[in-house]
Amino acid sequence: MNEFKERLKDVENHFLQNDLDLGYRRLIDLILDLGELNFYQKIIDYSDFYYNESSSDELKKEKALELLTDLKTVSPPEYKQEEILISTTQVEKVYSKRKFKLHPITFDIKSREVVGLVGENGNGKTTLLRLICGELKPTNGEINYHFTTAKPYSYELRTKLVYVPQRIDVLYGSLLDNLQFTLTAYGINDKENILLSKVILARLGLWPYKDLQWKQLSSGYKMRFELAKTLLRRPEVLLLDEPLANLDILAQQIILEDLKYLSQSIRNPFGVILSSQQLYEVEKVSTEVLFLEQGKLKLQEDKEELNQNFTIIEIDVINDKEELLTALSNLNLIQLKFNGGSFIAYFDESVSLNKIFIEIGKSSLQVKYIRDISKSSRRFFVN
Repeated sequence: MNEFKERLKDVENHFLQNDLDLGYRRLIDLILDLGELNFYQKIIDYSDFYYNESSSDELKKEKALELLTDLKTVSPPEYKQEEILISTTQVEKVYSKRKFKLHPITFDIKSREVVGLVGENGNGKTTLLRLICGELKPTNGEINYHFTTAKPYSYELRTKLVYVPQRIDVLYGSLLDNLQFTLTAYGINDKENILLSKVILARLGLWPYKDLQWKQLSSGYKMRFELAKTLLRRPEVLLLDEPLANLDILAQQIILEDLKYLSQSIRNPFGVILSSQQLYEVEKVSTEVLFLEQGKLKLQEDKEELNQNFTIIEIDVINDKEELLTALSNLNLIQLKFNGGSFIAYFDESVSLNKIFIEIGKSSLQVKYIRDISKSSRRFFVN
């Protein structure tokens, strides 16, 4: 089946199952991939209806299904195949005036990939992003950009390789004015300019604020707007430095989910590298997670670091350590240590999470949280 038709079916199921918010965002993705002005107008009209307080969920679903029926009649856009966008080979950075070194790093990023860059502050995440985007030159190693013939560090390269720092620039004027200006700079004018500006506002959850001035937005919504403005440039690679810093938990999950979906565009896919302290949320959407510790790279699936002979569980209980040890006594517990917020339990690899649940169920433990981190980058933080 054609990819566009498969996605149509998925979006239809979202609405039929009453997942209206997700269905709405994914519906806009379909229309952005189609790129037809008449459907831009249709989703704008639907957005006005969707955010109208008098619109019931049932009517929202009904009108969305009507729009999906219209989409089923169009010629689907051509699917652009995945390709390697950037390759780094033994890239390192040495600072002469500070005692820090980014040790040699080698990895690739492809279109439709989301690479999570995690690690504690001061371990090289921002340095690596700035090396990739061309703000810094590596001391050694190579960075190859396969999506363009533009020279390294050139303006032409950075039009398609977009770096969004944690502290974004101050803007003036309304949201729509800024988006229209961005599109004008990239040669998109007239009716398409205003329609596409409105569609991308809707896609990033900014429709209720479309008439506001930029300065009236909260810091979290300013980041959403920065993403909207950036996506209009149709980047090949998007580099994000702590994009979740000013967002609440729900907003973090939505933004990450949106980045994953948007990067998988049928016509205009792109790669994403994002740094964040929100490890669990990042792991959910990332195709690969890179962990930096004192400037050294550790991969999520690193066999030497993976401790394949261990099942590693992070658990938070109201009980004390002795009670936890008693509850786990029938399992092959190798080590139990406290990291200041929760316990880290190491078992033989033959001990599955299901077996641990069974033993906990037999006990009187009051469990607040439990997670298998055997293959998670979280194990690097607690080891």
